[in-house]
Amino acid sequence: MIERINPFSFGAFGHYSQGIKIDLGVKTMVLVAGQLAINEDSSPFAPGDFTAQTHFIFERISTVLEASGATLEDVVKALVFITDASRYKEVSDVRNQYFEKARPASAVVEISDTIIEGCNVEIEVMAMIDNP
Repeated sequence: MIERINPFSFGAFGHYSQGIKIDLGVKTMVLVAGQLAINEDSSPFAPGDFTAQTHFIFERISTVLEASGATLEDVVKALVFITDASRYKEVSDVRNQYFEKARPASAVVEISDTIIEGCNVEIEVMAMIDNP
């Protein structure tokens, strides 16, 4: 069974789900779509501030995971996209706060830009939770 999770009422990018739950029998996989630091009006939150954007994004990820029955501690894979690799430490320091217990397999990739100008960080995650 596949369940689409959309805890946020706004979506600037068309037809997509903020999260997907996939029942695999013994476990459920939760995929969280790439999250940006955007306000409800689709404007960037804290343009150019990699630290603030990363905190904002992890709060969004937490909301999607919670709506799926998961937490950050259930995250097993994280992909982080940043527009300036020289700012990696700022993003990594925040990431490490949120993943202190989970320690997921991860990658950080420098990209030329995101879909919204002023958003410098995008993060997507995958979590696994036990089925009852």
